[in-house]
Amino acid sequence: MTEASGQPRVPNRWLIVLDAIMIQLCLGALYAWKAFTGKLVAEPYNFSKLQSQIPFNVGLVTFAVVMAFIAGRWQQKIGPRKVAMVGGIVFGLGYLIAGFSGNSFIGILIGVGVFGGAGIGLVYVVPIAVCVKWFPDKKGMITGLAVAGFGFGALIWIKLTSGFVFGPVNFTPGWDGLYGMDWGISGVFKLYGVLFTVIVVLGSLLMVNPPDGWKPPGKSATIATTALNGGVEFTELQMVKTPQFWMLYFIFTAGAMAGLMVIGIIGLFGKDALTANGITLEKADIIAGTAMGLFFAFMNGFGRIAWGTISEKTGRKAAIVMMTGFQGIMMILFYFIGGYEWGLYLGAAIIGFNYGGIFSLFPAATADYFGNKSVGVNYPWVFMAYGLGGSLGPILGGAMGDHELWVWAFIPAGIACLIAAGVGMLLKPPQHHTPAAA
Repeated sequence: MTEASGQPRVPNRWLIVLDAIMIQLCLGALYAWKAFTGKLVAEPYNFSKLQSQIPFNVGLVTFAVVMAFIAGRWQQKIGPRKVAMVGGIVFGLGYLIAGFSGNSFIGILIGVGVFGGAGIGLVYVVPIAVCVKWFPDKKGMITGLAVAGFGFGALIWIKLTSGFVFGPVNFTPGWDGLYGMDWGISGVFKLYGVLFTVIVVLGSLLMVNPPDGWKPPGKSATIATTALNGGVEFTELQMVKTPQFWMLYFIFTAGAMAGLMVIGIIGLFGKDALTANGITLEKADIIAGTAMGLFFAFMNGFGRIAWGTISEKTGRKAAIVMMTGFQGIMMILFYFIGGYEWGLYLGAAIIGFNYGGIFSLFPAATADYFGNKSVGVNYPWVFMAYGLGGSLGPILGGAMGDHELWVWAFIPAGIACLIAAGVGMLLKPPQHHTPAAA
């Protein structure tokens, strides 16, 4: 369309948001790991509970490292479209490698953990950075929408393996998913690899930045300029020298550790806790799958939108404190209520809701504190906390699960979140003495 003011012809910016959601739906396969852990600890794989978490853990770390050290700068140099396209190919290739590796632990680790994580790391920041630039006037809400697909994607990819059954409600009667059709993990990996490649590559075509001088429709030049600048732009080096960066980093780490631990072990913990209360193993498996595939996954996606929108009203600091404190309380309670069906559903929903908020609040806070234009290169460094949280949470959960000491997974994670909420109360805008180059 052509603006009446004579601005360059640009696409409908809401189409870019829809495209971002489509891409993120695929990337959300990382959170569908619960669909594989049960089979990985059984014949013919015979992985330990700890081993079952390692590909997931390596994927999280690779995701964060590649995003920080490669994706941010690369998309700034060659453009977001090309980076997203390459990332989609690497992402899909990783699942294909895992699919052709049979029951090899190393093959699955390299495929899903290294290649899959690297592909996600290349793609993930692109929709966020692009959408923030197109919507500088709605950062919180729009980052929530842009990353909502990542949370909702887990629901799709988990339920494709087991059928769309949610507790007593069966949306696919007579069809028990790909596993019910005698597909093995290898076959599912191969199918997902093809789908992810095609969808992300097609989605990358709309990943373009607005033209220089572009302003949101209906915004005056003064308002648009202020919003687009996000205060003053910081370089990465300037940003990491501020206490605000390290405060955000710590809070993000604690929140990621809690949420990723639950994602990684909810199937295993749920079955142990439910069967200890007399529920049959078969029913416990269905309940745990529903807790992750419906309650956690849906509320994870919804929480991204909700917390982003809430932060537009309360301010980013207040939203971060509320979200992290609430998460700390719920993590501690989850151990005690997770042995009951209602408790597993309630806990998964609330933890998923709070965890989802991380991914709308922290990119928006990064833009608020360190500049909208620089969010594509700055947010990946904040996001490194996700990799650290991904190292701590699932490994802690898997190790405690192997020793049947689940309580010592949940309580430390909950305490860490409560401390992080206290740190969040100290947040304030950083001082900037040397303006970054535009």
